[in-house]
Amino acid sequence: MLALLPDGEWWAEGERDGASGTGNDPKACRPVWLRRWAGTPETVEPFLKAVGDDPATVRWDFNAWPEAPEVGLEVGGTRGAFVTLCAHARDLDLEETAADHTVFVHVKQSEAERAPWLAAHVGLRVIGDLVMAPY
Repeated sequence: MLALLPDGEWWAEGERDGASGTGNDPKACRPVWLRRWAGTPETVEPFLKAVGDDPATVRWDFNAWPEAPEVGLEVGGTRGAFVTLCAHARDLDLEETAADHTVFVHVKQSEAERAPWLAAHVGLRVIGDLVMAPY
């Protein structure tokens, strides 16, 4: 993964603590978390291929959600305007593994109706309950 995303930052938690920039060998610290900012869309497919069947996330942040006049919403702001793809997982913490992928649509609590509206625009539907982010 580090060869694929050489400017990525990695860190490990727990018994095998370590991080990029510390001189630790990431192989000795597994499992590790890897983060890379501002990747191009073209890096997602090679990333998911490299991950194989292991759980991983890809997050896309947007400047704003579009106007949703059918549900009474104007253009949304940057807060709460992102989507997370959890490959081979059902949860954002990658603890509940799965054979397929789960997509989380993040919206402001006051604009919860935006999520089903967005899903409908790509021919899908929301399958889970609204989950509040911790403060």
